[in-house]
Amino acid sequence: MAEPDVLQTHPLYATDRDLVDRLLAVTAPVDQDLVELARLAMRYEGFPGAHDLQDDLAKTLRLWALDRQQLHQRTRAIWAAGHRPGALAQQEPVGSGFDTADQTND
Repeated sequence: MAEPDVLQTHPLYATDRDLVDRLLAVTAPVDQDLVELARLAMRYEGFPGAHDLQDDLAKTLRLWALDRQQLHQRTRAIWAAGHRPGALAQQEPVGSGFDTADQTND
């Protein structure tokens, strides 16, 4: 007798659920949205559980008029252009922000 499929709960489900809900609401995805969708799609591909997330990831692709191959082509280009996780969309000034004028010379 074969054992029934065991559905697992992913340890990052709660945070990923929030992110997927946010992505579903996006009508014009920016680079970071595309990267997040690709990352989550890879994380949950073949995962034995979280079917609601997997369905919503596929739905997001359809809403954005993309298939997996197009998503991966676009995200590869984003990474090749220098994208780094956590980087702000706006360029931050270079420097430590340390103000030497506040120091006293003894």
